[in-house]
Amino acid sequence: MNIYSVTDPEFAPYGKVLGGYDTAALLAAAEKIALPAEGVAYEPGIDSLEASGILPALQDRAYGGMPIQIGMCWGHNTKLNCLEYHRDSELNIGTGEFVLLLAKMDDIVDGKLDTAKVKAFKAPAGAVVEVYATSLHYAPCQVTEDGFRVVIVLPKGTNTAKPDYTPANEEDKWMTARNKWLLAHPDSAEAKDGAYVGLVGENIDIAK
Repeated sequence: MNIYSVTDPEFAPYGKVLGGYDTAALLAAAEKIALPAEGVAYEPGIDSLEASGILPALQDRAYGGMPIQIGMCWGHNTKLNCLEYHRDSELNIGTGEFVLLLAKMDDIVDGKLDTAKVKAFKAPAGAVVEVYATSLHYAPCQVTEDGFRVVIVLPKGTNTAKPDYTPANEEDKWMTARNKWLLAHPDSAEAKDGAYVGLVGENIDIAK
């Protein structure tokens, strides 16, 4: 699979790199969090990251004053497994290089997305990478066997408990958490746990 850079023109429809942020203290705090022995961990908000000093700048400038949370996705992963989206941009900041597997919302046709539409983008350590609301994404992929740590910034409350409602349209059935709509690959653990199966084709593995 061809892996582009987030600085390549091909990334422009999916997001952009934001300048003017000092991420050093944030990344130092993230490095202190131990990696799981296997698999991937995620927490929407982590106190030590939110106390690192960067929250006001990200909240006021990147999100225009909207309340935010600073969490992290970290562990070991090389597969696509699922794609999700939110109603807003997500910021990704890695302590090392990482790869994002992305697709566009308009690639969803009749509730299905062909994984042949997915593109891979490598991000450098410390860069503030904005992923647009219209870009489907999921857990980052590692570049080395050491795994990855990627700080995740989102509007406050995202990826917490799913609201209680009766689905009234097809998209309503895809929601798995607050502000999170998810399409799972049939081979994924999420699909086995009952998530909506919306990905068709290969379950991409960048290690192959």
